[in-house]
Amino acid sequence: MTRLLLFVKHKLPFLWGWVEWLNTLLFRILHGGKLKRQAEQSLREFTLEGYTFRMIQRADLKTLYDLIHRQAQGRLTYFRPHKFEMKELEKANRNPAFLMFGVFHQESLIGYFFLRCFWNRKCFVGRLIDEPFEKKGIGRVMNQIMYQTAWRSGFRCFTTISRDNSWVIRSHVNNPTTRVVKSLNHNFLLVEFVAEDRLQAAHLPTLKDFLETPGR
Repeated sequence: MTRLLLFVKHKLPFLWGWVEWLNTLLFRILHGGKLKRQAEQSLREFTLEGYTFRMIQRADLKTLYDLIHRQAQGRLTYFRPHKFEMKELEKANRNPAFLMFGVFHQESLIGYFFLRCFWNRKCFVGRLIDEPFEKKGIGRVMNQIMYQTAWRSGFRCFTTISRDNSWVIRSHVNNPTTRVVKSLNHNFLLVEFVAEDRLQAAHLPTLKDFLETPGR
């Protein structure tokens, strides 16, 4: 199912709108506002002094647009959760299966992260931090909010990582929750973030072990 969804999203974009429409319908029926309520609890629990982590509202979309479009060339090469026009941000913000979060510093939006959820209890996560605010512990808190929201809601938590994206590889290689599910086309890996109480049962290699195994 995961491989099929990724194929449709990247190779058959004219069908992806129908997939999202059906998923939104099923997600609303089966899960309602459960993830949003859990997200609000995680936002209260995981914090960092000097920064505010909260869900992105419609009024924040212009500042999100500005954050995305001021990124230096190349920083968005592997970050494509949706298109970046204002109408696409508004569409994502209306979707109950797409949870959008922001990090604010002195009322300025300096980070964006999300959970793209599917009705079958799987979700994909991603994050973007404005370059001047990297290496300040923001990514760690983003991860805690995303992972715990998914796990506590009974969802599995995935992302895709390009082997060519050395910065992201380095940032995840020592993440104790990271496990490689499979290789994908175009030098991508499907990675799952596994809760501590499921690590032994998962029977999946760590990112470090996977990359160090000859032939992989």
